[in-house]
Amino acid sequence: MAVPEVIPIAYEPHGRTEAIGRYADGQFLGSVTYAFPAGFRPDDDWEKHKRLYSALHLFDAEGRHRHSEIWCAGTWAEQQGAPHGPDSVLARARAHLATLLRALPRRTYTDIAVRPFQLTADGVLFGLLTGDDEGEPWAELYPDHLGFGPPWDGLYDT
Repeated sequence: MAVPEVIPIAYEPHGRTEAIGRYADGQFLGSVTYAFPAGFRPDDDWEKHKRLYSALHLFDAEGRHRHSEIWCAGTWAEQQGAPHGPDSVLARARAHLATLLRALPRRTYTDIAVRPFQLTADGVLFGLLTGDDEGEPWAELYPDHLGFGPPWDGLYDT
């Protein structure tokens, strides 16, 4: 079995796919996630390189990628320095994503199906990439590291 042209992603309230669905112009996939820049090698200062992003990817009705809004809220080091309250890195990232989602007309949270895509922002790979994992067809959402595979029911693996 090959990777399907359009990959289903199941809506999971209060889970890692809680910010997906449809809106007036197509489909959306949002997330708040930490990531390192491509090629980063951990060292004693890794906390300053691990960044928290809010990302909103927009697709047409057939699942073709249209646009992505990606914003860096800060670093792991900043989050650890001020972990609570509305000014924390995590709170800022969540608020930014919520603002982007509220701007989508006729937004509904539901399952989606999108085509593979990729882009690099701030030195970080974002997208839904496909390939094989131990001989099995596989798709993975980056930088979230959510994997999708047979039976292609939209449920993810981490």
